[in-house]
Amino acid sequence: MKIAVVSEQASGERRVAATPETARKFIALGAEVAVEAGAGAGAAIADPDYAAAGAALGDRAATLAGAEIVLAVQPPAPDSLAGIAPGAWVVAIMAPFGDGRARVEGYAAAGYEALAMDLMPRITRAQSMDVLSSQSNLAGYKAVIDAAAEYGRAFPMMMTAAGTVSAARVFVMGVGVAGLQAIATARRLGAQVSATDVRSATKEQILSLGAKPVFVEAVAGIEGEGSGGYAGEMSSEYQKAQAELVSAHIAKQDIVITTALIPGRAAPRLVSDAQLATMRPGSVLVDLAVEQGGNVEGAVAGEIVERHGVRIIGHRNTASRLAADSAALYSRNLYNFLSTFWDKEQGRPVLDAEIGDAVRLTRGGAVVNARLVS
Repeated sequence: MKIAVVSEQASGERRVAATPETARKFIALGAEVAVEAGAGAGAAIADPDYAAAGAALGDRAATLAGAEIVLAVQPPAPDSLAGIAPGAWVVAIMAPFGDGRARVEGYAAAGYEALAMDLMPRITRAQSMDVLSSQSNLAGYKAVIDAAAEYGRAFPMMMTAAGTVSAARVFVMGVGVAGLQAIATARRLGAQVSATDVRSATKEQILSLGAKPVFVEAVAGIEGEGSGGYAGEMSSEYQKAQAELVSAHIAKQDIVITTALIPGRAAPRLVSDAQLATMRPGSVLVDLAVEQGGNVEGAVAGEIVERHGVRIIGHRNTASRLAADSAALYSRNLYNFLSTFWDKEQGRPVLDAEIGDAVRLTRGGAVVNARLVS
């Protein structure tokens, strides 16, 4: 079994799908690991480190030649994988909906079996394989650091001989993995933190981190955690009540961080231009959903823009901006996934139905995932 680790071709992508640590572990399972030269540079991993772990280094053609599993972060173009074995697995964060559908069909046409790590079911035994959680956790942390860099004022309250500096007020909208980490990080920096979500169960999580929950009380939200730990779309009545609540709260905030996503759908709009206009000049807003359409009106993917004196941060691929850590966690997710299903007799992973059917996009020349063919 040859496992190939390729360099990322997407603009701004600094992560890599395997580290020397996971390469060594794959080799211990009996696999051969080949790494494209320079693949780890963006994550501060030098080629000699891979060689010391036992991986073979070479150009892209040599790395892919005969590979039965290709590991990547962003999904490689189907026509960039010439030389891999027939029926080879391509494992990556596939983003198969919307614009990604054509790429999925390209994998099917080429006869590859595409596995989407971003469709990993959120069940107990798959927690160590959950790339969305590992990457969102770092994105939530980085969002606060980015906001602090742009804010231009101190986060904690400071009592000095010259007077008192008030604590920054941070409002987190969407309390999933990224939102919880954003709350925790802002609290560590000394900010006064509040947060909101449509899922009622998150109120206790917000309180446990020392933040203030801001919830619509008159209209019912989602009880429990929602499907797969994500929120769904809310009724128009709830959306109206939430907009009124947010409008009253957001005008008093210094920093707002939005994290709301709905799988397979455009990100919900949480902050309007009119609400932005109520914030004081110098405030900062970070939109972590900007690449899926954005939670904030006026946010631009890949840019920091200013509207009504408010700076709106729309960095793409936030997790990649912490490449060394995010690559380490992502590569462990991949190892945990493949090693869990490793069959020693066959010398390769053999997926079961529960997880295999969830992540498998293509097989035998066809698109087979139920979420894409239904």
